[in-house]
Amino acid sequence: MMLVLSSAFFHASWSALLKRHEDPESAVVGVITITVMCGGLWALGLQGAAFPTSGALMWGLMAGVLESGYLVTLAKSLSRAPLGLAYTVSRGGAVLLVWPVSVLWLNEQLTPGSVAGATLVAVGMAGMNLVLPRGREKDGVLWSLASAACIAGYNLSYKRALGEGAQPPALFTLSLGVALPLLVLMRRREETSWGALLQKIRTRPLLLVAAGVLCTLSFSLMLVALTGSGTGAVITLRNTSIVFALALGALQNERMGRRQLAGAGLVVIGAVLLGWPRK
Repeated sequence: MMLVLSSAFFHASWSALLKRHEDPESAVVGVITITVMCGGLWALGLQGAAFPTSGALMWGLMAGVLESGYLVTLAKSLSRAPLGLAYTVSRGGAVLLVWPVSVLWLNEQLTPGSVAGATLVAVGMAGMNLVLPRGREKDGVLWSLASAACIAGYNLSYKRALGEGAQPPALFTLSLGVALPLLVLMRRREETSWGALLQKIRTRPLLLVAAGVLCTLSFSLMLVALTGSGTGAVITLRNTSIVFALALGALQNERMGRRQLAGAGLVVIGAVLLGWPRK
C-alpha cells in the first residue's frame, strides 16, 4: 500500500509541476526525456532476460503507444482546465474503465465493496460535471476523458507484460522509450519548426528535471506494486493522488466550487473502496 500511495503523491506532484509550465504540451517532451534517461539508469543493474517471452515484449510496446497518447492528452487537458478538475476526471474515468476489464479479463474479484466504489466514482464524476464547462475548460474535460482511456489501457498492458515475466526496469524504459519519439512527432506537427519546439522544451529546465525525476519515481513504484497486486486495486488506490492534486491545485490558487469538491471527494472514497484489500 505504501508503494502505491508514494506513487500517487509523486504522480500528482509531477503533474502539478507540468501545470506550472507556460506550455505544458511542449514541456511534457522534456519531462519524458528526463524520465527515459532515469529509466536507463534504473535498468543498468538488470539481470536475466528483460522480456522472456514475445508476449511480454508485445505488451511492453503496447504500453508505450498508450503512454504517448496519455501524455499528449494529459498535457492538453492541463493547458485548458484546472489541475484538480482535469486530474479527477482522468483518474476517475480510468477507474471506471479498468475494473470491468480486470474482472472479465484478468479474473479479479468482484465484490459488493467494489461495486459500491465504482458507483461512487461514477456519481462523483457526474456531480463534478452536472453543468458542462464551456470554452477551453470544456475542451480540457474532454481531453481528460481521452486521457482516462489511455491510462486504463497502459495499466492493463503493464500488468499483462509483468504477467508474461517482463522485468519492471526494462518494461519502464521500453514503454517510455517508445512513447517519447511518438510524443515528439505528435508535438512537432503543431509547431512551425524543430527549432521552435526545442526552444519551448528548453524553457525552465530545472522544472523539467524535477518533474522528470518525480515522474520516474511515480511510474517505477507503480510497476513494482503491479508485480504483486491486481491492476484494478493498484490503479484505484493510486488514484488517491486526486487528493494530492486538489491540494497542489489550491497552492496554485485554483479554486473549485462546493459541488466539484464534493464530487472529487466521492471519487476518492470510491477509489479507496475499490482498492481496499480483499480477504
